Amino acid sequence: MTWLDWSVLALTTLTIVGYGLHKAKAVTSTSGFLKGDQNLPWYTVGLSVMATQASAVTFLSVPGQAFESGMGFVQFYFGLPIATVLIAAVFIPAYMRAKVFTAYEFLERRFDVRVRVTAAILFLVQRGLAAGITIYAPAIVLSTIVGWPTQATCIFIGFFVIVYTVTGGTRVVSQTQQQQMIVIFAGLGAVAAAIFHGLPDGVGFSEATRLAGATGRMNVVDTTFDPNSRYNLWSGLTGGFFLALSYFGTDQSQVQRYLAGGTATRSRLGLLFNGVLKVPMQFCILYLGILLFAFYAFSPAPLSFNTQALEAARTSDGSAVLALEASLEDAQSELAAAAAAFTQDESAAAESAFVAAEARVAALRSEGRTLIESLAPDEESNDSDYVFLSFALEHLPSGLVGLLVAVILSAAMSSTASELNALGTTSTIDLYRRLWARRKTRGADADDGDGGASPKELVAADRRLLRMSRWLTALWGVLALIFALSASLFDNLIEAVNILGSLFYGPILGIFVVAFALRRARSAHVLVATVIGQGAVFGLFFLTDIGYLWFNVVGCLVVVAVAAALMSALPASRASAD
Repeated sequence: MTWLDWSVLALTTLTIVGYGLHKAKAVTSTSGFLKGDQNLPWYTVGLSVMATQASAVTFLSVPGQAFESGMGFVQFYFGLPIATVLIAAVFIPAYMRAKVFTAYEFLERRFDVRVRVTAAILFLVQRGLAAGITIYAPAIVLSTIVGWPTQATCIFIGFFVIVYTVTGGTRVVSQTQQQQMIVIFAGLGAVAAAIFHGLPDGVGFSEATRLAGATGRMNVVDTTFDPNSRYNLWSGLTGGFFLALSYFGTDQSQVQRYLAGGTATRSRLGLLFNGVLKVPMQFCILYLGILLFAFYAFSPAPLSFNTQALEAARTSDGSAVLALEASLEDAQSELAAAAAAFTQDESAAAESAFVAAEARVAALRSEGRTLIESLAPDEESNDSDYVFLSFALEHLPSGLVGLLVAVILSAAMSSTASELNALGTTSTIDLYRRLWARRKTRGADADDGDGGASPKELVAADRRLLRMSRWLTALWGVLALIFALSASLFDNLIEAVNILGSLFYGPILGIFVVAFALRRARSAHVLVATVIGQGAVFGLFFLTDIGYLWFNVVGCLVVVAVAAALMSALPASRASAD
């Protein structure tokens, strides 16, 4: 990076962090740390919800996903708009009426503390693991740019995010995410313009789309019903719906965002704002991968976009790597000629020649991954997460590289801060305060009442709870950082995050569906059903090849079906007995 890149990066990042730390000065109570101001306008709530979901993983992995396999991943989001409508109609009013800190508090009021703690623990496990991946993703950027080992970079970023989150809590997270989303949109627009500028004369939007379409990458919608296929219309509308319903309706990292609106109207509008814009936004990010595919059809691509892994392989056996690179160079020359011919001639023969040339290049790059895996087993051989970054470092003009890195770090700060904030809140409210320190913190917030405590005792109790909130947030940051150090084991980060979520979201959603829909259900019904539902999901994961989106459907339906059956088999009086 040039001095201009570093200047843009430093100015953007320090401005956002400085603004957040300035806002953190006003955080002096547990309510302010965990709930924020609760007066955010609906558009800020919407941007906060969007920023929480759009982590650095999104901008690193999604373009690489489209570059490798096409636009089909967008089907993952088809069920999201429907889910947000249902959440706005049912979940948000229930949370607002209950005046809860967390979604799991609501479950105790509906069932008992056992159900509340069970759901909270399931959330803490899956979100704690996913937070590690959102730390690892931006570490790829900095390690590539500054030449640090990825693990050392993870530690650096993790420390930075932990301090940022522990200082200000929900208030700082929500206030800064609006600025972070502005930076993200500006950076992505600049990268798209740079890719278009790098295409040959006469090759524009339609030509790039046609090149990708010839290889099947523009097959956006797959109507084939195949349970083993990860992305098709049916898995998106069903599995994607259940996943979005659980994520936005029961995941504290999102619930905490829209509860900060303070009123049902602002929370609903903010969530629906995200529901309307999410699919177009994701389509555009995926299309960056299509543009990159078109770009590298005309320009030479490396044997591996992971330069660190490629260099390690060269060190191990330079002659084998050089021989394969020479073959790739010849194949890419043929591909560029075939691509140029196809953009000028839409005949079947020209298309067939282009497809054959592209298949040869893909086969050589696949052979390269196998070679790197054998020569450098400690390095990541799958390079899809590095495609977008490699283009940026090699082809973006000075200044835009710094802006892109600012985009990645902004996304990392916003999503990871939200996750750690939610993990700290759930641990504090649903475990620490409820199970271990209820008497000490009794009366520390409006939900508990004053319990006969004096004003001085209330202030002292609140300070203890605020201090514990910060310690627990920091603890989750450390645990997420530990998991981040092993995140390179996954082939594609965006899929890893979604698979982790799908292992737990179905049963958690099932608990809430039972709470809303089965009025006669009691805690024993739900607890047994949750164990069976979670076991069913783990069984599908370890024993079958079914697409992971279906885990959300199966997990939820099993919990609801078992709870409904137990309502008849186990009388309410016995089910509710302790």
